[in-house]
Amino acid sequence: MSTLTHRRIDVLLTRYAESHQHHVNELIHCLCVPAIVLALLGLCWSLSPMLAVGLVLVSLAYYFTLSPPFALGMLLMASVMLLVLAGLPPRAVLPASAAIFVIAWIGQFIGHKIEGKKPSFFEDVRFLLIGPLFVLSLFYRRFRIRY
Repeated sequence: MSTLTHRRIDVLLTRYAESHQHHVNELIHCLCVPAIVLALLGLCWSLSPMLAVGLVLVSLAYYFTLSPPFALGMLLMASVMLLVLAGLPPRAVLPASAAIFVIAWIGQFIGHKIEGKKPSFFEDVRFLLIGPLFVLSLFYRRFRIRY
């Protein structure tokens, strides 16, 4: 079967997985990618909660074009993250988000050092949005959820 007959999400996940084969790197990504998403939402939230919600809505629109089941999973994940941010003291959101963002990115680069391959987004910036779907795909496969 040629690449043209594959769904776009399958092609993107396959390409993303090429630089995420090492088990340790995969585990690091399972921790750090959601942390980065939370931190990014937190950084936006610290400017304006509506900015964070807007970012979620724009990303969900893209995810829906790739896979409605992934969009639903990301909606659930993002909703929980927004609820966490809403429950934090406003003064804590910015410093916590900045610290999480830096630490999680350090983790990502350590994972790629272990992997021996550079991060996918150096080749294609879309992979910054595919990373969360890669983590979600691991969860979906484990629980036999079709995407």
